[in-house]
Amino acid sequence: MTDTSTNMRTKLPITCFILEIILIILFGTLVQYDYETDARAWHNKTHFDFENDFYYRYPSFQDVHVMIFIGFGFLMTFLQRYGFSSVGFNFLIAAFSLQWATLMQGFFHGMHGGKIHIGVESMINADFCTGSVLISFGAVLGKTSPIQLLVMAMFEVTLFAVNEFILLSLLGARDAGGSMTIHTFGAYFGLMVTRILYRPNLNKSKHRNCSVYHSDLFAMIGTLYLWMFWPSFNSAITAHGDDQHRTALNTYYSLAACTMSTYAMSALTAHDGKLDMVHIQNAALAGGVAAGTAGEMMLTPYGSMIVGFLAGIISVLGFKYLTPFLEEKLKIQDTCGIHNLHGMPGVLGAIVGAVTASLATVEVYGGGLRDVFPDVASNKIDASYQGSMQAVSLAVTLGVALLGGLIVGLILKLPVFGTPPDAACFEDSIYWEVPGEDLSHDGQLTVVKIDETEKLNSPMAQ
Repeated sequence: MTDTSTNMRTKLPITCFILEIILIILFGTLVQYDYETDARAWHNKTHFDFENDFYYRYPSFQDVHVMIFIGFGFLMTFLQRYGFSSVGFNFLIAAFSLQWATLMQGFFHGMHGGKIHIGVESMINADFCTGSVLISFGAVLGKTSPIQLLVMAMFEVTLFAVNEFILLSLLGARDAGGSMTIHTFGAYFGLMVTRILYRPNLNKSKHRNCSVYHSDLFAMIGTLYLWMFWPSFNSAITAHGDDQHRTALNTYYSLAACTMSTYAMSALTAHDGKLDMVHIQNAALAGGVAAGTAGEMMLTPYGSMIVGFLAGIISVLGFKYLTPFLEEKLKIQDTCGIHNLHGMPGVLGAIVGAVTASLATVEVYGGGLRDVFPDVASNKIDASYQGSMQAVSLAVTLGVALLGGLIVGLILKLPVFGTPPDAACFEDSIYWEVPGEDLSHDGQLTVVKIDETEKLNSPMAQ
């Protein structure tokens, strides 16, 4: 099914080689080990090896890494003819994005003496940035070429780093689990890109834009990995001690409450009361998204459960009613429903974070206020101002995401990236060697099988 416009024989190798060579040159010029990674620097002082940050952060990094490559990858395998591309392109753009993110985030956060210092925490942050790109990937899944995805990732990672710098460094926002910086940004960036790439004739491929029994089962593998490791995701870069402990606990209960409300709403919104696997695969994760910003705050266990409970309800309602409306009225073709899993729950999480921050007091946090809200603890600002900055950060994120998605979407419309035609979207064989997929041979086999069946069922055979 590959024609000259979608043939990746030269386009993909050239793109991958050029990007990786540029990355290697930039790493060689600008990047070096940080204090806890460099042999001479680490051994220049007296301390125990177990004090190295690696032993505190690496377990969380492992969990986040699994979420990026297995969780996100398999969550998108629900399309019946797009499993290779879902996992394979997820692998490709994640491998590129984490390298580019190391540089982009380093320019804004990790420059020391003209060099970018990297260690285990920069690996976690690079994975966070990559997660935002993979969220956007979900919106354009099945409708874009691997080169378009790499180009999108290059621009999105850059804009992600800019937005993250504005929020965390300039506005002083707190967003450890990324409800704003990761989920809201990735969702609305992707939604704008897919709006610009709108295909009026996508119905030519509608017979492939659906799942089958085994593809939904594979997608549930991704769901379960994400669900299990989300407490690590939200707590990965919070301060050691009670902050990290509290973030994991809040996320844990938010996810559990979200799952309960997801099952309830899935049955309630169906006329026959049957559960919808799309809801279970996606909406059950919304609690992790919604707990991202306020997870490290004193949200309380029951507060985190309320947040997760609401996130599940909002997400299911979005899949049931809002997604069809967005496609029909606003021409937003959101393949994975990222608006329902990441967009709306991300906004909910940002609002919860703003409200919780505005209520922070020394009586509640004690000495822990220095870890969560250092500016409030030092009396530079009061809690209400911190809450207002959290709200402003949400607005900034939406603005950067939508404007950035608009510009990048226009770039991706250029007819040089090997985009699949409308009649061949959501199809692996455009870009992959698929075992046993010779179309002419398939047709012959079908005829033979029909003929044999008719002969077996004929009166003469009996």
